[in-house]
Amino acid sequence: MAFTARSEDTRSAILAAARKRFAADGFERTTIRAVAADAGIDPSMVMRYYGSKDGLFSAATDVQLHLPDLAGADRDHLGEALIRHWVELWEGALSDQVMIVLLRSAITNEEAAQQLRTIFTGQVMQAVAHVIDDPAEASTRAGLVSSQMLGLALTRYILQLPPVAEMDQDTLIAGVAPTIQRYLTGSIAP
Repeated sequence: MAFTARSEDTRSAILAAARKRFAADGFERTTIRAVAADAGIDPSMVMRYYGSKDGLFSAATDVQLHLPDLAGADRDHLGEALIRHWVELWEGALSDQVMIVLLRSAITNEEAAQQLRTIFTGQVMQAVAHVIDDPAEASTRAGLVSSQMLGLALTRYILQLPPVAEMDQDTLIAGVAPTIQRYLTGSIAP
């Protein structure tokens, strides 16, 4: 039992060091040796637990979006509920460097892009599937919602594009919510 606790402590230390290192240096410049040094362990331990830098990155950026259950939400305010959660995920108690690392890395690294696609395809699709009228449109609508959420994250938190980065939360949410609402419940036909 002590071995398991020690093993879990080592895994946690590696992941914490990896998240900090990926956030500071990006995927390309981060090395297994640097992560191991930051965690105070031998590089072979990182390889033992995660197999490769790609495996380490995947584990370090395994993100749960904790999207709200839209099935119980007011149908006329689904867009607001979803985008409010998204903004609070970035700016509130759930915020951390993992999303920033993942989004920054996905722009230049295919492994990171695949990780982001997997997260958004699974989690956003699941949230959207419960509130749309036509199940055949679930994938399209989830993709549109994801594009808005990721675009907002890129412009507000990564690029810090004024005035989006300077906008107060309520104004931002009020501006984006109608678009998300249309993606969820409005017509998407040409």
